[in-house]
Amino acid sequence: MLDYDVAVIGGGAAGLMCAVEAGKRGRRVLVIEHSDRVGKKILISGGGRCNFTNLNVTPDTFLSANPHFCKSALARYTQWDFIDLVQRHGIAYHEKELGQLFCDQSARQIVKLLTDECREAGVRISTDCTVSAVERGAAGFVVKTKRGAVEVSSLVVACGGLSVPKMGASGFGYDIAKRFGHSLAPTRAGLVPLVFSPDDLVRYKDLSGVSLPVQVECRRQSFSNAMLFTHRGISGPAILQISSYSQPGDELAINFLPLTDADAWLKGRQSARPDAELKTVLGEFLPKRLAQRLCDIELGSRPLRQYTPRDVRAICERLQSWRFQPSETEGYRTAEVTVGGVNTDELSSTTMESKVVPGLYFVGEVVDVTGHLGGFNFQWAWSSGWAAGQAA
Repeated sequence: MLDYDVAVIGGGAAGLMCAVEAGKRGRRVLVIEHSDRVGKKILISGGGRCNFTNLNVTPDTFLSANPHFCKSALARYTQWDFIDLVQRHGIAYHEKELGQLFCDQSARQIVKLLTDECREAGVRISTDCTVSAVERGAAGFVVKTKRGAVEVSSLVVACGGLSVPKMGASGFGYDIAKRFGHSLAPTRAGLVPLVFSPDDLVRYKDLSGVSLPVQVECRRQSFSNAMLFTHRGISGPAILQISSYSQPGDELAINFLPLTDADAWLKGRQSARPDAELKTVLGEFLPKRLAQRLCDIELGSRPLRQYTPRDVRAICERLQSWRFQPSETEGYRTAEVTVGGVNTDELSSTTMESKVVPGLYFVGEVVDVTGHLGGFNFQWAWSSGWAAGQAA
């Protein structure tokens, strides 16, 4: 006799969601979590308040080699469905910006929601339980753990990607996928700060802490939000967003004046204040330290009356298309997500079940679906977990 109907490897957002839904269907479900508690990444998300979804979830807010794959799951379990669940549990929340929803109090409320739902659905959770091997069994799969072997008919791999290794992240989910004949889309750090080249580090490292609104472009993708200079490179929401799309060697184009008709503005200043120096005038719209540095390094600074119309255009073009080529990213250590993962061509978009091995499912970050910053990756966890939970 099978020990359980369903084993879920990974007690994160997607794994717990899947377990709840399978349990509601009367399936005997075991969640296996190698850490001492479930939901660790949930607890640290959103500054401890968990940006649990976004009001503006659409398929085009996700990155994948197959951009159509996420559509079914997102349509079947939407952000409104999870918001309804949050409301039913009496969790107060608020919209911070751009549709991002956060708990008013603590991310612990989302973890409690999930564990309460698991308990009501009869799901057993086994923490501090490492998995040493997964094999095919007579009736499905045999999962070998530190507490012994478990035989199940369905296996759900929900153990995430490579981001935030200090929270226990590893490539174990990818290892299982390859063990059972699946291919992987190349993985890399996503939603991650970018690092200066040695030359840029000398030029800009002492701007650490300077922040400003920008528009950043790379590979035909564009994001408008804040950018932050750090002691090693650049970060902030706009940079994290573009990092999921940029590849090694790519150059970013950063607009320091995204909300301004820079040419008209500078010509107006030139007419009104002809004796003012360029660095002084730029300091009215840019952080003063950044304006000073740009003038010191490349723009120069003379009284505005000395600049020709051609000079003004050149200055504005530079300010609206500052070219930056990072040497690397900060890597998985600080990345919020892993781009790439289990090849979606080998999974059912409706159920997340493997097309290679029946009864095997992959959900959440381990799959080659990566959301934008702002609660989208949590929504993919809820949606993909729900989809698998209806079938496993």
